[in-house]
Amino acid sequence: MDEKGSNDAKGFATRAIHVGYKPADYCGALVPPVFMTSTYAFETAEEGEALFLGERQGYVYGRTRNPTQALFEERIASLEGAEAGLAVASGMAAISSTLWSLLQAGDRVLIDHTLYGNTFALFMRGLPRFGIEVAKADFTDLDAVSAAVKLHSPKLVFFESPGNPTLRIIDVAAVANFAHQHGALVMVDNTIATPALQQPLKLGADLVAHSATKFIGGHGDLLAGVVVGSKNLVETIRRDGLRNLTGATISPIAAFLLLRGLKTLELRVERHCASAMAVAELLERHPAVSSVFYPGLPNSHFHALARRQMTGFGGLVACELHGGKKAAMAFMNWLKLVTRAVSLGDAETLVQHPASMTHAPYTAEERAEHGVGDSLVRFSIGLETLSDIHDDIRQALDAVECSSVG
Repeated sequence: MDEKGSNDAKGFATRAIHVGYKPADYCGALVPPVFMTSTYAFETAEEGEALFLGERQGYVYGRTRNPTQALFEERIASLEGAEAGLAVASGMAAISSTLWSLLQAGDRVLIDHTLYGNTFALFMRGLPRFGIEVAKADFTDLDAVSAAVKLHSPKLVFFESPGNPTLRIIDVAAVANFAHQHGALVMVDNTIATPALQQPLKLGADLVAHSATKFIGGHGDLLAGVVVGSKNLVETIRRDGLRNLTGATISPIAAFLLLRGLKTLELRVERHCASAMAVAELLERHPAVSSVFYPGLPNSHFHALARRQMTGFGGLVACELHGGKKAAMAFMNWLKLVTRAVSLGDAETLVQHPASMTHAPYTAEERAEHGVGDSLVRFSIGLETLSDIHDDIRQALDAVECSSVG
């Protein structure tokens, strides 16, 4: 699809809606078409040869590139401030395709000690099977990060910010500086913040990954992932990680739905953030709650850093309840509007129990070490009327409080 360079300096929402597409080029269709094809015809045999040799640009086979996918890649790259993007079948596919492309046996990787459960399992259980050494550190402790980088000399440094599930904020610029001093690449999972709130490349990261299933898609009706960065890195991941090693191709329909999601991303994230702040304040006041994790709260340890590197505090909130796992499970079961489900970034407000759900791949010892306790619950605050979300959470908290008193 044709590039609209005049949009490069436009605002976030304008670029999310307009970059890369001219209706006049597609019979006046306001909405970009979905290209449902697995392969592409060549005008001549010589053209096919040139495409395979990389001597000309174009489409060859659907595993690596599709015009609907390419438009989404162009738009998400614009929003993240990247040269290029690659869309794949899931967030885990974005991370694994990157790792298989850039790492080999004997390489070392340094990760933050608290990650999404399956990401943690990939690094700690998967990569070592192929001769890749993985070390971890508490990335909220910059002295620990500096020491770990010097000790391990990693090829890649990986972390989430905000982190799942307790929303720890990591100083992207400082970690990137330490890593680059020792020749390491920096990859940041920006799923929870989205480019509407944070662009890690501008803070020094080399690659940014998303589970686009979440806020970018925004409607709970697709699976997708994306990685953005320099053209050289991204095309290496497309050629090696996607084409040859994983085959984790995004469907044209999913790419189309992601384009739809981008159009409302900024508006949706604003609503998610505003409602999440109100829920965090409710949780902070309620006697059934022992602690609240939300960087937007002024008393959060991460508040100042979040204000410095983000433009909002995100749509996730976590809390611990008095009474341990029994209280956490009872609270979740008392909820009526809020849906018990994993994932995040949907229109619906969701709640889950990380220790037994998303972070179950951690051992009990690892969960205890990393602050994923049995009393922890995590919300993804949706787009429903705030008073309805508020009332449902409050009545469930009241029920837990009454039962504990009784």
